[in-house]
Amino acid sequence: MRLRVFAALAALSLGALTACGDTGGGGTSANATLRIMAPAAPGGGWDQTSRVAEQALKAADPQRKVEVYNVPGAGGTIGLAQLAGEKGNGNLLMTMGLVMVGAIEQNKSKVSLAETTPIAKLTEEYEIVVVPAESPFKSLADMVAAWKADPAKVSISGGSAGGTDHIVAGLMAKAAGVDPKQVNYIAHSGGGEALNELLGNKVSAGISGVGEFAEHVKSGKLRALGVTSGERLPDLDAPTLKEAGLDVELSNWRGFVAPAGLSDADKQALTDLVTKMHDAQPWKDAVAKNGWIDSFQTGQQFADYLAAEQTRVKGIIAEMGLVS
Repeated sequence: MRLRVFAALAALSLGALTACGDTGGGGTSANATLRIMAPAAPGGGWDQTSRVAEQALKAADPQRKVEVYNVPGAGGTIGLAQLAGEKGNGNLLMTMGLVMVGAIEQNKSKVSLAETTPIAKLTEEYEIVVVPAESPFKSLADMVAAWKADPAKVSISGGSAGGTDHIVAGLMAKAAGVDPKQVNYIAHSGGGEALNELLGNKVSAGISGVGEFAEHVKSGKLRALGVTSGERLPDLDAPTLKEAGLDVELSNWRGFVAPAGLSDADKQALTDLVTKMHDAQPWKDAVAKNGWIDSFQTGQQFADYLAAEQTRVKGIIAEMGLVS
């Protein structure tokens, strides 16, 4: 009798230990909590994408535990450094994109994207240039005129230094005949901070992804001066930058990478999970609602795209004088 009780207790203890082991790092497990790092403060595009993905993953796989956490700072490179320390962890994804590619150069990060495992490119999104509703700038031409008169007096709020918003500001300045190095750009680690400055009339203008400012434009709290798309966007009363006189067209993109050192099985499991999320209706609905462009890529296709983007963006920000 005692032997049977001991055996039963031992089996329970082993089961508890096994269950505990499924909640942390190591190999990808259907019972483990999948953590998604948003390497920025709440309120920005990476945070928004991460939380949409969290809900879509839970809908696609109701048994899967998913949680999002934020690691703000330095255009995502602080989060990137943390990811590098999670080598072999198959239960961790980091949301990233064009902003991080530029920030790595801008911040001279010691950790690069070569120290990650590319999983999937998710979306693209155009940028929008806005001003507070009370702004004297009624059009992009008004802003450009003030810019040319005194670049320092036109403050532009956006995301991280060297990121997409900053690149758009630099390209706009160049197209307008203003030295990109003279742009009075105020960088933030999250879109919420930039939005608060705009709504508080503390800056002249703001640049961000369309999805982050569109509702405030529609409500009348912000005025759109232009978007970086090639053609006007549906459901948004705003000219393209080209239409408004500046030859600038650019789309931001976002995706997932995982830590380096994953086994082939763990890499495939994460890729399959993200593909399942992408194919589920909640993700499709969120893409449409936020005005994102579905640009899903996985495997070698995304790895090749990532390598090409690093070369392209490095060239752009060097030309703008954002890096030495």
